Amino acid sequence: MPDPSAPPRRRAPGASAAEARELLRAAILGGEYLPGERLVEAQLCERFGVSRFNIRTALQELAADGLVEVQRNKGAQVRKVSLGEAVEITEVRMVLEGLVAAKAAILVTDEQASELDEIGLLMRRAVAAGEFRRYSDLNQRLHALIRTIAGHRTADGIIETLRGQLVRHQFMLSLHPGRPLVSLPQHERIIEAIRERDPKAAESAMRDHIASVIEALRGIDTPGLR
Repeated sequence: MPDPSAPPRRRAPGASAAEARELLRAAILGGEYLPGERLVEAQLCERFGVSRFNIRTALQELAADGLVEVQRNKGAQVRKVSLGEAVEITEVRMVLEGLVAAKAAILVTDEQASELDEIGLLMRRAVAAGEFRRYSDLNQRLHALIRTIAGHRTADGIIETLRGQLVRHQFMLSLHPGRPLVSLPQHERIIEAIRERDPKAAESAMRDHIASVIEALRGIDTPGLR
């Protein structure tokens, strides 16, 4: 999670709506704005150095991505995603990420395979040391690398949008006791299948992993995941 004492990131006045969108999106995904938290236009303009028009455009675009809710006469807030909706979104991710893993197994280079091995090693070390936040970061890095290898722009864009809606759930799940010990061998299976250039095995391993995420979400009953 970001350091709350760190100074806010700023852009010079005149930043575009697209720049504002990316800055605000990164802040939401980084946990700087929590589900249900109001997004005050004047404060956002000051923080990111953009006009009121551009920040409104950015908020509307993020609303279309499912990260923000904009209500008439009430303003904008970070959208809350219920546990039931999180499960449905993850079911969609399971199909898409299976496809991406299969593509990655076909296209992976030797250099990329070595990078996958390196991440797998770092994940094992993080679990052994009990560094579960580090493991969560490596988890995201692994999935991002697989998407890069696959080069499927359409699937990548959809997955990124869906992932943004689930960021709070994923973070809390990654810290759930025992979860890294369950997911580590699943990630190792995915890495191995991609390294072996076996698309069917890679897709199966990825789908099994995401199915495990769905099962874990359904089994957790905490206020932050409802």
